[in-house]
Amino acid sequence: LEAPVPLLPERMKKIVETLLVHHDALRLRLTQTDEGWQQKLGDPDGPSPFAYFDWSGLSATEAEKAWDLEAGRLQASLSLSDGPLIRVALIHFGSGQPDRVLLVIHHLAVDGVSWRILLEDLQTAYDQLHRGQPIQLPPKTTSFRHWAESLLDYAHSDALKQEVSYWQAVVTTPCAALPRDVADGDNTVASTHTVVVALTREETQTLLQKIPEVYHTQINDVLLTALVDALAQWTNQVHLLINLEGHGREELFEGIDLSRTVGWFTSKFPVVLKRGPSEHPGECLKAFKEQLRQIPNRGIGFGVLRYLNRDNKVQEKFGDWVHPEVTFNYLGQFDQTLQDSTLFTWSSASPGPTRSSRANRSNLVEIIGMINEGMLQMRWNYSENIHRRATMEALANNYLAA
Repeated sequence: LEAPVPLLPERMKKIVETLLVHHDALRLRLTQTDEGWQQKLGDPDGPSPFAYFDWSGLSATEAEKAWDLEAGRLQASLSLSDGPLIRVALIHFGSGQPDRVLLVIHHLAVDGVSWRILLEDLQTAYDQLHRGQPIQLPPKTTSFRHWAESLLDYAHSDALKQEVSYWQAVVTTPCAALPRDVADGDNTVASTHTVVVALTREETQTLLQKIPEVYHTQINDVLLTALVDALAQWTNQVHLLINLEGHGREELFEGIDLSRTVGWFTSKFPVVLKRGPSEHPGECLKAFKEQLRQIPNRGIGFGVLRYLNRDNKVQEKFGDWVHPEVTFNYLGQFDQTLQDSTLFTWSSASPGPTRSSRANRSNLVEIIGMINEGMLQMRWNYSENIHRRATMEALANNYLAA
C-alpha cells in the first residue's frame, strides 16, 4: 500500500500487534507429525512482526534496490512452525514521496475475504489513534478453530454422504489433457509468466449490471461460459475439467458467522462443464448456469470429503482421480476495499516473490479475475517451459472476445 501522508511508526506497530491478538489465524503454527500436519494457535506475546525503515537518505535508484531486497527477505522470512506467519514493514522514502507499507501473510492464514477485513481494520485503527482514541475493532465472529471443528463433524454427517455419488461422477468423467507446446517441460514457479487482459470500464459495468438482469445469472456464470468457449476452441473437446475456487464461507451450520473471521477458508473443487450444440452466447450462458447450479453447496463438500472424511469406502470412491490442469478463481471487486480510504492507495510496487522459485506449480494454467479501478482484469499464469507466450495471448484474447 501507499500512504500519501507520512505514517507514524509507533502507531503502525501498535496496530499490527493489536491485529495479531484480535485475529487468531495470524498466530497459527503448523507442525508435521507422524499423523500429518497439525495446527495450533501461538502466543501473541512474541517478537513484533513490524519493522520500520527510513530510506530518506537514499537516492531513488538505491531506495528501489533496497526495496526489492527487503521485500524478498520479508516474503521468505515466514516460518510455519516457529512463526511469524505475518510481517508488516513501513518504509519512509523522504519528503514529497509517499510512505509504503508491505503486508506479508502466509496463504495458510489469509484469503481474499480476510484481506478485506484486515485492510478495513488497519484503516479503522489508524483513524482511532489519530483522533486520540483507543483502538476499538468491531467484534470478532466465529473463531477459525470452531469452524475447523464443525467441518470435522460435518465430514462424517449423513447430509454430506449424500454428495459422494455426485463427486464420484465428476472425478471419473473422462477429460483429455490440455495441449502443450513443449511435451516434457518442467512446471516450475521460476518459469511462471503472466498474460493480462482487461475489459473497459463500460464493458465491465455492462457485465456487472445489465447481463445479470437479462439472464438471471451471477458474474461467475458469465466468466465461466466465456472460459469454456475459449478453452474449447483450443482443445477441441466437449467436456472440460476445471478447478474452481470459491470463498469457502458457506452457511452450513446454525449459529456460525464468518463475516469477520480471518483465515484461509477457500474451497477448491473440480467441475466438468459440457459444451452443448448451441453456438448462441445467451443459450450457452443459460446452459452453463444450470450445470453450475447442480454443484451442491457451492462445492465445499468435495474438499471436506476428500481430506477430512476417514471412511475408507468414501476415499475409494475418489480413487486416483486426475487433477484439473486449469484453475479459475474470481476474486470480486477488490477496488472497493480502499475506495473511501483517505489513508491508503494501492501501490504499483512489486511485493517481492511470494513463492520459492524452486517450487512446482500445481496447474498448467491458472486464471485469476478481479475488478480493479472499475475494470475486469484477467491474469493468465502459465509456465514458459510448457507453453509459448503467443499461445497464451491467443487464448486470453479469445476469452476476452467471448
